[in-house]
Amino acid sequence: MVKWTALALILGFLIDLSAGDPRWLYHPVRVIGNGISFLEKGLRKIFPDTPGGERIAGLFLVILISVFGGGIPLLLLYGAYHVHTGLGLALETFWCYQMIAAKSLKEESMRVYRELEEGNLKGARYAVSMIVGRDTENLTAEGVTKAAVETVAENTSDGVIAPLFYMALGGAPLMFFYKSVNTMDSMVGYKNEKYLNFGRYAAKLDDAVNYLPSRISAWLMIAVSYMGGFDGKNAGKIFFRDRYNHASPNSAQTEAVMAGALHVQLAGDAWYFGRLYEKPTIGDADRPIEYEDIRRANCLLYRSAVLGAFLFAALRMGIMAVIAMC
Repeated sequence: MVKWTALALILGFLIDLSAGDPRWLYHPVRVIGNGISFLEKGLRKIFPDTPGGERIAGLFLVILISVFGGGIPLLLLYGAYHVHTGLGLALETFWCYQMIAAKSLKEESMRVYRELEEGNLKGARYAVSMIVGRDTENLTAEGVTKAAVETVAENTSDGVIAPLFYMALGGAPLMFFYKSVNTMDSMVGYKNEKYLNFGRYAAKLDDAVNYLPSRISAWLMIAVSYMGGFDGKNAGKIFFRDRYNHASPNSAQTEAVMAGALHVQLAGDAWYFGRLYEKPTIGDADRPIEYEDIRRANCLLYRSAVLGAFLFAALRMGIMAVIAMC
């Protein structure tokens, strides 16, 4: 089944660019999320409510979600290819399409753009609350814009480049494993009282699986920043200077490139769950950020995604060529 993965990658990517995620179509990430919620409740009942007990429960969650998240798609895909190559290719293409979020990320962020363009700050706050984890009810128009641009930058890696990267390395099953880890971190990887211990291993694993993709994403973004409308040289400069200005070792990689390419300042202090978190800024405030920067951020997203998709398909074909020679 491995010989058709490059084609499935390209086809799935192209379908995502054209169709996005229809709201009526049940998404596999929802299945993963429901599984995480179910296991969390069960594991918390089994293990003691102590820091050590919570860490052990969280470790079991990581193991179970990782095994089932990648293992079930592997078995289903193996069965599909065993029945017929066309069926296997169709299933792998469909899964690739579902696991990539380029168009949906653009559409959700452009909802914020349109509300800001119309001067509807309340609507913009609500629209951006759908795609970020921070508190948004008191954000200014500038704060809303920054939040939207930052999430486009971060999710260029998490939602597009990283899934494609793991698809190229191990097909749809490895891509499912990645999305399972990423979803788990988004649900339990918080540094608050409830999840500081329980979500520790989920957060660590997410940092590990995103280490390479976040940096590959940053370099892809730097490369496409040399095209019209952006400053590739400054993107590289801010990347090297500010790429660790975040508690996560990965999140600032793409945010730094975005800030440099647009000549704006991102990050800084933000409110989460009613608590102010002091964070360093990323980039230089060469000019005030404006809602048009959301559209520009999406342009960088799409350019990086196209370049990444074709490079990863070539990588997959190279892997297959090496395997064939062995």
